[in-house]
Amino acid sequence: MNLIIDIGNTRAKLAVFKKDSIVLKKKSKHKNILKKIKNIFSEFSIFNTIISSVHQKDEKLIEFIKENSNLIVLTHKTKVPFINHYKTPATLGVDRIALVSAAIKEYPNQNVLVIDAGTCVTYDFVSNKKEYYGGIISPGIKMRYKAMHHFTKKLPLLNPLLYKGEGNSTENAMHLGVLKGIIYEIEGIIREFQEKNNNLTIVLTGGDKKILSNLLKSSIFANPNFILLGLNYILNYNLDD
Repeated sequence: MNLIIDIGNTRAKLAVFKKDSIVLKKKSKHKNILKKIKNIFSEFSIFNTIISSVHQKDEKLIEFIKENSNLIVLTHKTKVPFINHYKTPATLGVDRIALVSAAIKEYPNQNVLVIDAGTCVTYDFVSNKKEYYGGIISPGIKMRYKAMHHFTKKLPLLNPLLYKGEGNSTENAMHLGVLKGIIYEIEGIIREFQEKNNNLTIVLTGGDKKILSNLLKSSIFANPNFILLGLNYILNYNLDD
């Protein structure tokens, strides 16, 4: 079995795969990752592990996994199933590498736009010829709320709210500004890619996918496990080498 570890900005996702199927999925705070992984190793026969992390390496975590399975730490140097035309590959986030790989795996021979709505919103396009040139990065929902509060003297720090009423108060106006701003952005970017690419498949993933999928008018596939699928594919792709 494969163990997939995706360490993001706010939390980590852990998954156990049997071939291409998820048999276990957990979330973890950063401080609890090692403990939860030890429990997974005690419960499952893990032979191969891949780590994707946007944080500083945890040497204790890596040491434990190396002692108990084969390990791949995803970097820009890891072999991937697409042609990477990114001009600065060393700066390309490992999460985006995984998402593009998932697009290749789940939608072969298709033009795919992957939208990952998390701390930031990333847009990554891969062609039907498995060519990746890059994409777009913009602030996510929570970041937009924090920015309005941080850079002004009077605007409050609000929690995200799916508000559909009128902007008849400062708080309601802020909610509408964040939601309408991000929705119009996403819809506009989707239209731009659709105009340039025939038969475009659109995938939405990330922590804010539930909020956004209910508001977007475009035809999309919402997949909460997309990055995990991509990491498992990269792991198997390297093992088959």
